[in-house]
Amino acid sequence: MIDHPALIVLTLAAIEALVLWLSRHERTRRCFDFLPAVFWIYFLPMLAATCGLLPAKSPVYGLITTYLLPASLVLLLLPVDLRAILRLGPQALAMFFIGAAGIIAGTVLSFALFEPVVGSEFWAGFGALSGSWTGGSANMIAVKEALAVPDAVFAPMVIVDTVVPYLWMGLLIALVGRQGACDRALRADRAILDDLGERVARHAASHTGRRTIGGIALALLVAAAASVPAHLLARELPQIRDVVSSYTWTILIVTILGIGLSFSQARNLERSGATRTGYDLLYFVLTAIGAKASVASIGAALTLIAAGLLIVAVHAAVLLLGARLLRAPMFLVAAASQANIGGVASAPVVAEVYHPGLASVGLLLAILGNIVGTWLGIACAQLCRLL
Repeated sequence: MIDHPALIVLTLAAIEALVLWLSRHERTRRCFDFLPAVFWIYFLPMLAATCGLLPAKSPVYGLITTYLLPASLVLLLLPVDLRAILRLGPQALAMFFIGAAGIIAGTVLSFALFEPVVGSEFWAGFGALSGSWTGGSANMIAVKEALAVPDAVFAPMVIVDTVVPYLWMGLLIALVGRQGACDRALRADRAILDDLGERVARHAASHTGRRTIGGIALALLVAAAASVPAHLLARELPQIRDVVSSYTWTILIVTILGIGLSFSQARNLERSGATRTGYDLLYFVLTAIGAKASVASIGAALTLIAAGLLIVAVHAAVLLLGARLLRAPMFLVAAASQANIGGVASAPVVAEVYHPGLASVGLLLAILGNIVGTWLGIACAQLCRLL
C-alpha cells in the first residue's frame, strides 16, 4: 500500500495527469466520449483505495480538500458573470428545495419499508442522514445532538453517508456526456444557460494566451493571496457548533473574494491560463474525494446502504419531475442534487463539470443547504418517529 503522504500526492497527481493526457490525445480521446475524463479522475482513485493500493483514510486527503478547493474556487470565479448568474436565481432555488423535498420523502418512505429489518429505534438515525443530505455533515451531527441519537444507531448511518453520496456523485459525473439528451427529455429551456455559456466562452477566447510557467505561478500566487488570508480570517470569526465551522467561513470568504476579483484586472489572468490552472486544482481535489470513497468495508451496513440508495432514487425522481415541470436544464438538476447530497466540497465540482464557469451556482446552493439542513433533518426525523 502507498501510505507515505508524498507518494500519495504523487500517485493522485499521476492519475490526474495520465487521464487528462489520454483524454486530449488524438488516438485515445474518443474513448472518453461516453464517460468523460472527470469520471475517471474520480473513479480510478476510488478503485485504487478499494483494492488497497491507496489508503481509504489519510490526512492528506483532508489537506488537499481544505487548502486546494478554496484556491481553485478563486481562479474559477475570475471569469464569472455575476449578473447573468443572478438571472438563474428563482429556478435554481426552486430546484434545490424540490431536491430537499425529495430527500425527505425518500427518507420517510425508506424508513417505512426498512423499519421491520433495522428496528424502530433507527427513526432518529434516518433523520440525521436526511440532515446531511439536505445540508452537510455538520447538519448531520447537529441533528444527532439535537435528537440525542444513540451511537449504535448513528455509526452505521455515517457509513451510509460516506458510501452513497460518492456513488451518486460518480453517476452524476458519468452523465455529463449525456447532458444534451437529458435536456431534450426534460424539454429544458437552456436560453439563460446557453447565453451565459457563450459569454464565458467568448471571454475565455479573448483572454486566453499561451500557458507559461510564469503564468501558472502568477495564478497560483493570486489564489494563495486570496485563500490563505481567508483561512486565517475564518479562524477568528464566530462559529456555531456543528452548524457554521471555520471552513464554512473560508468558503464564504473565498467566494466573495473570487467574485470581487472578477470585477478587477485580475480577470485578465485568463490570458495566462488561470482558469485552466483552477481546473487542475479542482480535478486534483476530485482525486482526493474519490480516494476516500473506498467501499471495501461496508458489509455490515449493506441493508442501510440499500435504504440510502432508495432515498437517493426517490430524490432523483422528484427532482427530475420538478425539472420537467419547470423546464430546468440538467445542469441545475445535477447542481441542486449535489448541493443536497454532497455539500460545499463537491457541489462546485459537479456544477463546474456540467457547465464551466458556473461553479458558484453549486457553491451557493450548497451554502443554502448548510443553513437549512439541520431544521429539515429534525423535521424529517419527527416524520419518521410518527411511523
